[in-house]
Amino acid sequence: MEYFFTFPYFIFLIFTFITLRCLIPGRRNPKLPPGPTPLPIIGNLFVLRHKPHQALTKLAKSYGPIMSLKLGQVTTVVFSSAETIQQVLQTHDNVLSYRFIPDAATVYDHAELGLPWIPISPNYKNHRKIFNNYLLSPKALDASRDLRRLRIDKLLDNIRRCAVNGEVVDIGRTLFSMALNLISYTIWSVDLVDEDSEMTKEFKTTLRGSLEEIGRPNISDFFPMLKKMDIQGVRRRTTVHFGKILSLIDEMIDKRLKMQESPDFTPKNDLLHYLLNMKEDNSGIPLDRNQIKHSIFVLFTGSSDTTGSVAQWIMAYLLKNPKLMCKAKEELMEVIGKGNRIEESHMEKLPYLQAIIKEALRMQSSFLIPRKAESEVIISGFTIPKGTQILVNLWASCRDPNLWENPDEFIPERFLESKGKNFEFIPFGNGKRTCPGQGMAMRMLHLIVGSLIHFFNWKLEDGVTPENLNMDAKFGLTLVKAQPVRAIPLLI
Repeated sequence: MEYFFTFPYFIFLIFTFITLRCLIPGRRNPKLPPGPTPLPIIGNLFVLRHKPHQALTKLAKSYGPIMSLKLGQVTTVVFSSAETIQQVLQTHDNVLSYRFIPDAATVYDHAELGLPWIPISPNYKNHRKIFNNYLLSPKALDASRDLRRLRIDKLLDNIRRCAVNGEVVDIGRTLFSMALNLISYTIWSVDLVDEDSEMTKEFKTTLRGSLEEIGRPNISDFFPMLKKMDIQGVRRRTTVHFGKILSLIDEMIDKRLKMQESPDFTPKNDLLHYLLNMKEDNSGIPLDRNQIKHSIFVLFTGSSDTTGSVAQWIMAYLLKNPKLMCKAKEELMEVIGKGNRIEESHMEKLPYLQAIIKEALRMQSSFLIPRKAESEVIISGFTIPKGTQILVNLWASCRDPNLWENPDEFIPERFLESKGKNFEFIPFGNGKRTCPGQGMAMRMLHLIVGSLIHFFNWKLEDGVTPENLNMDAKFGLTLVKAQPVRAIPLLI
């Protein structure tokens, strides 16, 4: 009833507003950074229609590395160079560390409980401490590395069977399953999925759907007055996705709690054990079940889909550049030896493999999660008003020809030098919002990619050559490969 009462009134207001805006030219705040002239009502929203990371990079060439846009009702400032990004993430980190919360992230109170979204506060410091000191510290990851080793061995056995039978491997699906089971086993010592199971397909769809909805341009985020209407259905779909994942986490917690009641129970060396047996942190803030669920949710969304996606991109680049694949194989053979397993402790001994991983992260970086100015701040002489949305365009800085020679080409050798120590390469962010999962992600990518290229040769399926291999990306919170890579493994 309230909806039908307010909707005609809303339409009248919009019509009046459009008429006035068409008759009266809009004025740009002269203290804001330069930017394209906004259209009435929608502002510069049209730039988000297709591949916004590339569109904003192109606009920055005209308006500069600090550029302002009007996205609906939301004033947005885009930072596109290493120097200006450093201003955001380091110089003014205290003011610009707050999140611009998308409407989709508010379902199930995730914005208040999920580490990526929690406002800078004692609660945020509490969650951050749990991740850094207990869940993802080097000590915690070392303690659980045997769990990841077992999952790698199991999935390599599946690929060997494909090699013996001459079967094509859907690398995207295989690597998603591998990454999902790696993080699953690290969290609660149980395989979550079987590669070919329907559950794998459903969970992948649900997990990726969650990320896509949060990263999708949403009218509710650009016109706050429209949030209750959920015109695009983003909040509704996100509620379904989140509900499925949180229900699964609930089920796994119940199983573990029941196991712990048994007198014969042996404590697991996994992350769930830490979470369930950590009554409170050093600040005296108790961890309730809801917080535990959302912490696990963050671990899944931040590790499994993202790691699987990056690993697929790495394999795609190597299949497109066979000489680089051979060079990586030679390094692995020299350091590890034929038939020997790759361990996490080998990372520092395999600089070329690490350079490949870093180069893929550079090539596929897009935006950091949007931030919000908590108070007014002046950067490079421009005024950034309180409440402004802050976009850090890593795609632009990682493709800057002034920093990177031949920036659109996949050249791992560039990371054998000193590149990547400053703000030209920060795929995991920097400052208070640095991704705490960086260490786990690098370990997982090292194990996954290193094992695939050490134990197998790979041949693209019939009809596909390195020259015509599709490298298109689908935009979201991360750049997902639009078409999966399919190849035939060959035993060495």
